[in-house]
Amino acid sequence: MARTQKKSGSRRREKRNVPFGHVHVHASFNNTLVTVSDPDGNVFAWSSAGARGFKGAKKGTAYAAQIAAETAMRKAMDSGVREVWVYSSGPGSGKEPAIRTIANMGVRVKLIKDVTPVAHNGCRPRGRRRV
Repeated sequence: MARTQKKSGSRRREKRNVPFGHVHVHASFNNTLVTVSDPDGNVFAWSSAGARGFKGAKKGTAYAAQIAAETAMRKAMDSGVREVWVYSSGPGSGKEPAIRTIANMGVRVKLIKDVTPVAHNGCRPRGRRRV
């Protein structure tokens, strides 16, 4: 008896054509995450410094952020992205280099917005870091 149904895991993902996207750069002290989504918020490309092979303290560097942004944008450009809005958040050193790399990749940057969350006097903050 021949089976006609395919296994659910063997389904291939189709390439989407997304001309416009949102790029979210989250730069923490320890790592930099670059995520590309369509305007509805569906993620179709992402990369991070850790995923690119940087380990330990090197993940938080500007160079690692640059490589992560380049990888994420290459994946996004394969999906047809030509224009982006860039949202950056976090206190890390990789924020500026990641945005600069995105702009130099050949996509048109329409908007750059810093969306770092700032407390409006809610909960009591943790004690200051003493090194």
